[in-house]
Amino acid sequence: MSSSQMPRIIADDETIEQFTHTTVNGRLIPRSNEDYMKLCLLAYRFKQAVKHGVNLVLRGIPQKEAYKELAKILPSSIYGETAYKYAKLLVEGARNQEQTNGNEVVVKRINTRRNWIASRGGVTWKGNLNIRLVSTDKVMVRYYNGEWLEFKARFGKRYIPLLNDLIELSNQKKTSYGIAISFRNDKVYVHVEVPMWLYLKYFSTPRQKGYGLIAGFDINSDRLNVVVINEVGTIIALKTFWYSETISHGFPRNKAKWIRLNALAEALKWCRRIRVDYVVFEDLTRIKDRKFTSNPTANRKIAKFPKKQMIKHGVIKALKLGFTVILVNPKGTSSSVTHRQIMREKGLDRHMASAFMIAYRGLKKLEEQ
Repeated sequence: MSSSQMPRIIADDETIEQFTHTTVNGRLIPRSNEDYMKLCLLAYRFKQAVKHGVNLVLRGIPQKEAYKELAKILPSSIYGETAYKYAKLLVEGARNQEQTNGNEVVVKRINTRRNWIASRGGVTWKGNLNIRLVSTDKVMVRYYNGEWLEFKARFGKRYIPLLNDLIELSNQKKTSYGIAISFRNDKVYVHVEVPMWLYLKYFSTPRQKGYGLIAGFDINSDRLNVVVINEVGTIIALKTFWYSETISHGFPRNKAKWIRLNALAEALKWCRRIRVDYVVFEDLTRIKDRKFTSNPTANRKIAKFPKKQMIKHGVIKALKLGFTVILVNPKGTSSSVTHRQIMREKGLDRHMASAFMIAYRGLKKLEEQ
């Protein structure tokens, strides 16, 4: 697929940075019990470094000093740098889920019980300095005192050509990849961050010739509303995809996630069937804090609904289906004078009015290109 045919994202540069990579998952198999125990020790110390990093972030310790402090715990300064960045993300995420920025509340929200390891990528390091994807069936992990641990790797067959390409480009110092290692049920898993452009080269559907239609997605905890408009803003189609059972108290979290993502996939397939060219989502990087209410039931739904993760999944899925994705400012799309006016003039409920506003803002952003 040529670069002109590749799916793309229209958004601010800061937002596009959130979608530069996607993850390919696989298994790691230790060659000996000793290597497995060493990996477990490294993962435990990485977790401790992240915990310490959380305290450094909350205390406002300068970044360079924090790197040096964490590097004392781990076998490489890049491990320490990665641990600090994880800690910073955990603190920001915990603050976004609370109505207060109190440090005690933030610490209680952060869960670092599981052991894991991560190392950011670097082009000059031929991909990664600490955890190297030597081949599609071999991974090397930097340990203490210059020692390297060797593990067998297993990935799905469909990812092998992609990973071979990634390894070749990394060895030529043309790209890089971050890697994380996690543990679950006594098994070891590896998670490789692949550049989005390379991933889409192998997994995106060829772009179909559409009618220039634009679909606005309004994602809520119990439903997904889609409004499709043409190049002059006229509504062509609209549809609601329900998953209201997922907000019931005690509903299994993993099952709720599967149902919501399945509804999102169905909505995107519906858009493809009616020849939509552009899919518009809210740019939630512009929203730093969740807005809570005085209603505890509503607050529970807000806190448990992973809207950012769902939109990120939707963006990647839309790119794979060949859509051009547009991300717009969500301010005022759910409650504003314009929102109420659209409800009255077009006879839409508040969720459909939000989807229309999102689609219309996508149209205006497209006209600016």
